[in-house]
Amino acid sequence: MIRVLTQNEDLIIMAFLSTTSSASGELNASTAPRKSARAAQALAKQKAWEKKSSTHKVKMATLAVFTQQLASMLDAGLSLVVALEALQEQVEDPIFRVILRNVKLDISTGTSFSEATKKYPNAFPNLFISMVEAGEASGGLAEILAKVADYFEASVKLNKKVKSAMTYPVAVIGLAVILVNVLLIFVIPVFAEMFADFGAELPKPTQFLINVSNWLKSNIFYCIIAAFIGYKIWGKLVKTPRGRAFKDRATVRAPIFGNLIKKISLARFCRTYSTLLRSGVPILRALEIVAASSGRVQIEDACVQISKHISSGGQVSDVLRENAYFPSMVAHMLKAGESTGNVDGMMEKIADFYDTESDAIIASLTSLIEPILIVFLGVVVGGIVMAMFLPIFHLSSVVG
Repeated sequence: MIRVLTQNEDLIIMAFLSTTSSASGELNASTAPRKSARAAQALAKQKAWEKKSSTHKVKMATLAVFTQQLASMLDAGLSLVVALEALQEQVEDPIFRVILRNVKLDISTGTSFSEATKKYPNAFPNLFISMVEAGEASGGLAEILAKVADYFEASVKLNKKVKSAMTYPVAVIGLAVILVNVLLIFVIPVFAEMFADFGAELPKPTQFLINVSNWLKSNIFYCIIAAFIGYKIWGKLVKTPRGRAFKDRATVRAPIFGNLIKKISLARFCRTYSTLLRSGVPILRALEIVAASSGRVQIEDACVQISKHISSGGQVSDVLRENAYFPSMVAHMLKAGESTGNVDGMMEKIADFYDTESDAIIASLTSLIEPILIVFLGVVVGGIVMAMFLPIFHLSSVVG
């Protein structure tokens, strides 16, 4: 049986519904500003990412993973737009995500992949763009992207090895500099006040150290300013052609790391050149990319000479044989590759050889640097301590 509501019950229900709706309205009114603020923040972030996308530089490790995944998806039969859309959701870098979205939209409107990536030269290097062009021309984009991914992964591994070898000495030398400055500025003045009460001539090492401490303590502000200005001037000088050439030549001649840097640059030159030739990139274009990605003035000059020599009908090995930066082994092996028609394979072998040499040098440096740094710290810090304790060792003569 259905009970008919009385008038009082009907009024109570209507009042309850009115109260509920008004409370819900108040709740929506209170949360609306929060939602709009969040939306405004998200829109501001999106605009900031859009502005940075044209100059954003993608890390080599991120680009290696992206290229490998893109090659796998294309090899599995997915279209380029679908693959880019899937990778866009997986990328952690928000600016790179914006770049992939824009590249995907350009491709959807009929632009080629290589043309779309040319709009972001800092995110996609010349080697990537040229390889993509070769892949689009030959119809084997997935295969060529796999080769690019292998090249990027090899470069990332080599960079990690060099950084791991350099981290320890840089950290120890930095701590040594900080420690020496703390001793000179804060500790030695305390000893100097104590020695001043002796009223006698101090040993020459002790007096020299006190003089250095007094000078550094009174001029520390000017030293910091001078170091900052010198750093800025050096940064501008190395960007000029002469300054960059001087830096590269001086780096190669460095006593400990010069040989390692040279072998790494040779390995990069050979591997990049081999990868580009194997992918069907024209020789002159490949030399331009090798010169731009080498980072060494010596290799850039060699690539310019090679381009001129090839244009007149010569061979690459002829130029490398006369260039002092390249060992004779590189010219001989390249000459053998040119005679057999296997230049890319021979350059790949040379790159593998120098990679092995670089690994051996890094391993030996890692084991050799530790005792050298220990001796360095012992001489510097121990010399300071001995100089400050010399008057105490000769306390009787000093007091007398």
